[in-house]
Amino acid sequence: MAIGKNLKNLRCAKLPPLTQTDLGNAIGVTQRKLSFLETEASEPSLRDITALCRFFNVSADYLLGLPRNMDYPE
Repeated sequence: MAIGKNLKNLRCAKLPPLTQTDLGNAIGVTQRKLSFLETEASEPSLRDITALCRFFNVSADYLLGLPRNMDYPE
């Protein structure tokens, strides 16, 4: 799963960059949970995915690192 890398890239690309604590406060999760998601020590819940997609204005496919065309993975 590519969510950890994508999540960290999105968080750090914000200007000014967000800390895990800032992002956690914005979407209602703890800094520890975000750390686990970024290191892929834990998997996100549907609620987590939805909150992150809404916050960053990205699709779940992008966040999860799914290929654009499922027949021909990138």
